[in-house]
Amino acid sequence: MSNSPAAATRPARWGGFTSRKLAPYLFLAPFVLLFIAFIVAPLVYAFYMSLYRDTLVGGRHFAGAASYIKVAGDAKFWGGVWNLVLFGIVQVPIMLGLALLFAIVLDRGQVYAKGVFRLGFFLPYAVPSVISTIIWGYLYGPNFGPFTQMAKAFNLPPPDFLSPGAMIFSLANIVTWEYVGYNMVIYYAALMAIPSDLAEAARMDGASPWQFARLIQLPLLWPAIMLTIIFSINGTLQLFNEPYLMRALAGNTINSSYTPNLYAYSLATQNQQYGYAAAVSFVLGIVIAGASYIFTLITNRRRPEQ
Repeated sequence: MSNSPAAATRPARWGGFTSRKLAPYLFLAPFVLLFIAFIVAPLVYAFYMSLYRDTLVGGRHFAGAASYIKVAGDAKFWGGVWNLVLFGIVQVPIMLGLALLFAIVLDRGQVYAKGVFRLGFFLPYAVPSVISTIIWGYLYGPNFGPFTQMAKAFNLPPPDFLSPGAMIFSLANIVTWEYVGYNMVIYYAALMAIPSDLAEAARMDGASPWQFARLIQLPLLWPAIMLTIIFSINGTLQLFNEPYLMRALAGNTINSSYTPNLYAYSLATQNQQYGYAAAVSFVLGIVIAGASYIFTLITNRRRPEQ
């Protein structure tokens, strides 16, 4: 009788140990299954499609790397990449500079109702980009937009926000309005993590607010700044919603290859070149990864001393 309780408890202990060992995998299983279903499987299928070519006569044929070789010399694809390089040069510094400025001002404690201001800055990011672009498209409208109406009221020439020379700035304004608050929250959270003792020590040493921001806050913010720049590089090279919607207002300015994503979309939906569109998407992914890697190498070498 003395051995039966011990013998009865051993399977329970073994079962409990097994359950605890399997529990993490069971919790991860839904994410892994969804990740495979909606990320890995589409990527594998897209890569498979990029190796084939669809023709009007004969159907689908294996083409190997022919589509990738074609993308390497495609002037439309690289023209779209160049448009986004110019867009990033204009938009990213302004967006991140404003986000950093707003975060520092909020952190200084010189603003009343900080929560209201944080919500106000972040709210545009919560608005879907489709709605944001439609709103700004209405404001930019050359015939019905309020800017045009105000110019006419003062007998001034109406501004042409949709011209080829102004379009890049118009798109940059939309994206900046959407993402300043998002980046500001990242910077503000990083500023809140800086020990208050550093601010007190700097104040006792007679450091001005500008010196404190430049010599203490910016070096400590460098990881957050680097993160937001990488996010901005990735987002810039994947730009799609804004030019796609603005194309309805400025079809002569924004063509089907204005951005690489817009080019791939047009190839797939208008020309039914699914394999080539998939190859364009994969090459764009390589360009994004390469740009992010190069930026990381450069910034790590020039990282400010902390």
